[in-house]
Amino acid sequence: MEINDKLKILSSAAKYDVACTSSGVKREGKKGSLGNTSLCGICHSFSSDGRCVSLLKILFTNFCSYDCQYCINRKSNDVERAMFTPEEIAEITMNFYRRNYIEGLFLSSAVFKNPDYTMELLYKTLFILRNTYKFNGYIHVKAIPSADEELIKRTGFLADRMSVNIELPSSESLKLLAPDKSKDAIFKPMKALRNSIQENKNDIVVYKNAPKFAPAGQSTQMIVGATPDNDRKIINLAEGLYNKFKLKRVFYSAYIPVTENNKLLPIVKPPMLREHRLYQADWLLRYYGFNAEEILGEKENLDLGLDPKCQWAIRNIHLFPIEINKADIEMLLRIPGIGVKSAYKIISARRVGRLNFDNLKKLNVVLKRAKYFITCDGKMMANYGMEQEILTKRLCEKDKMYEQLNF
Repeated sequence: MEINDKLKILSSAAKYDVACTSSGVKREGKKGSLGNTSLCGICHSFSSDGRCVSLLKILFTNFCSYDCQYCINRKSNDVERAMFTPEEIAEITMNFYRRNYIEGLFLSSAVFKNPDYTMELLYKTLFILRNTYKFNGYIHVKAIPSADEELIKRTGFLADRMSVNIELPSSESLKLLAPDKSKDAIFKPMKALRNSIQENKNDIVVYKNAPKFAPAGQSTQMIVGATPDNDRKIINLAEGLYNKFKLKRVFYSAYIPVTENNKLLPIVKPPMLREHRLYQADWLLRYYGFNAEEILGEKENLDLGLDPKCQWAIRNIHLFPIEINKADIEMLLRIPGIGVKSAYKIISARRVGRLNFDNLKKLNVVLKRAKYFITCDGKMMANYGMEQEILTKRLCEKDKMYEQLNF
């Protein structure tokens, strides 16, 4: 099979894996090497100066030994199969980079023969790129569950980020839809990556020139809607992963039906808005000081009509309105519509003088939602009232002005 035909098959097969994002690594170019990475991002991300940057996103192979019911590449599915060699992927990556098509590589794979064999192929690919071609750009690679830990560790010294996909939110779901996988097999390499990253940080403190191990950390992906697992289970699991394994990101992928007549899977895919709400809740966990129980309250699922921060504010209406000139950073971050940058702008501006609504606008603080929950010197922007029903109606009306496209 020609390389172009392989590329067409294996790049298409990789589109269901969403666990890739900004690199999180800054590495300058150096003499004798080709490429660099920057904090601004890789893979369909936008840099601070407005550039859109991307990476080559492919599978090593879609020949798979596993039969996961939700996966298009499962062994029982009749799809066209292909497989690269490590040398082919290295050559494609370098050719694309030289033509300025990409700024890095995202490499995953189905499990070919067994986890160790697959992980060895991925390691060999990265070794050729780093040592033969002297490629210094961004590389994100998957760690294969149940693969030898030493292989994973050696690969981590060549990659910028590694990820282990947890796939489904519960052990019961994995047992039903992916009997070849288990939570223990997935958590084991996550733990090994966490430990290696921490050990490497300690080594770098002692030895200035120590090689870096996955400096952009690790991430994972969960499929949403393929099983009856509710949002509470998903968000609690994400919180546990952040706390226990120090993950950089948990990615949520709305289930896409890839098979017909399978009684174990839903026929209709879940709304994209559910995926969007989970990402919003995830940001509250990572950047806004919320925990899972606060985000959901007594509900089992997030409200699709209202973003999670607004939901929390309406449930805790007794805490509002908040005086913008007195609130600490923790409370500013809990005001709907006020983000992290805006909160710190407010803290900084208050050192100069007291703020009013005109000052907030000059600071580019978005008041579309915030105006219902704040006062400046004891005054609200207008007499909106603080009744839960009225606020819910007003905020939902704002949300209905925009409709997320479903592709």
